[in-house]
Amino acid sequence: MRIGIPHFGNVYIPVKAMANKLGAGGEDLIIPPPTSQRTLDLGVKYSPVEACLPYKLTLGNLIEACELGADTVLQARGTGICRLGYYAKNQEQILRDLGYDAHFLTIDLSRHKLASILNMIKTLCHGAPWPQIILAFRFGMGKLFALDRIEKEVQKVRAVEIEKGLANSIYREAIQAIDEARDNKEVKRLNREYIDRLKRVPRGPQADPLKIALAGEIYVVIEPFANMDIEMELGKLGVEVERTLTLSRWVKYSLFLNRLGIDEWKEVHKAALPYLKRDVGGDGWESVGEKVICARNGCDGLIHLAPFTCMPETVAQNIMRSTKEDLPVLTVLCDEQMAKPGMMTRLEAFVDLLQFRRKRRRDKGNIKVFSNRLPVCHSEERSDEESHRDPSPELDSGSG
Repeated sequence: MRIGIPHFGNVYIPVKAMANKLGAGGEDLIIPPPTSQRTLDLGVKYSPVEACLPYKLTLGNLIEACELGADTVLQARGTGICRLGYYAKNQEQILRDLGYDAHFLTIDLSRHKLASILNMIKTLCHGAPWPQIILAFRFGMGKLFALDRIEKEVQKVRAVEIEKGLANSIYREAIQAIDEARDNKEVKRLNREYIDRLKRVPRGPQADPLKIALAGEIYVVIEPFANMDIEMELGKLGVEVERTLTLSRWVKYSLFLNRLGIDEWKEVHKAALPYLKRDVGGDGWESVGEKVICARNGCDGLIHLAPFTCMPETVAQNIMRSTKEDLPVLTVLCDEQMAKPGMMTRLEAFVDLLQFRRKRRRDKGNIKVFSNRLPVCHSEERSDEESHRDPSPELDSGSG
């Protein structure tokens, strides 16, 4: 059995770690080349026109895995108001039409998630004993959590580093080192080491970066190729990125804490209730609530990433425009037509808008403090508030 997997952020690293621990690494696990323009071209060529970007990219990954000799491929499936439930069945037929006799193994992300993953691992490792499977799973998850913690620190450092690109260089080293780590003790040591290196990166003494949150459909938020490395590009513009959607968070809650009655999205759903009272599929409900939460937490803006034609995120996009929270939102629709120069133009304009808003608010605050020291105006004169009123129109707090 030669198993191929699609790319999704750094998920290939814990999968490879588990396979190696169970003796299913090397030739048994086929990791396709990093997602590239060729991957996208293959996905677009053989996918239905109306398919979303995650569908096309994962299909391209699986085709490349089959080209390398995979006879079994992994794919997620789910239920609900999202096309994820159709991925595996449709992609299996496409691969068969292309001449690849690949068997599909699916992971149920809607029900019995942990059991589905562990049973899939047992199938792949030819019936290894459960204690060995659990140890391998723990090892893989240790790597996943370490990578997400390091990435979170990178998002802070990119915005304020003096030598641009240093944080990215350290992060690339960290990915390789953790990928090669052989036990949990080494993973923990590397985690501490690389976070410490990031904390010691020289920073601008007067750095006061904008803080922009990322929300939207989980695949395009996490997969760098799908969003054209938007986090790295924002870091170059001096922006600190705050992203709550991570693979480690999904594992922590969806596989474990949710089973104990702990809902990680409870506060987000509660925040969304004035505008959206039910789940609309995918991550749409969460996207609306994230805007409300981010406005409360003092973020300067929010970038909403959504696959083109994704119904849940289209619902969220339109609702975001009508919320009362004064938080600018830029929606970026991700598909094969998106070009990096166009996206960069929009990002730069959005960042300029946020910097202008921050400066205007600070100027107003300084004027208010100063005006409190002035003598009371005579009745025929304008009040301090009127005399210092900003003549510029209010900025649209809806979609960027």
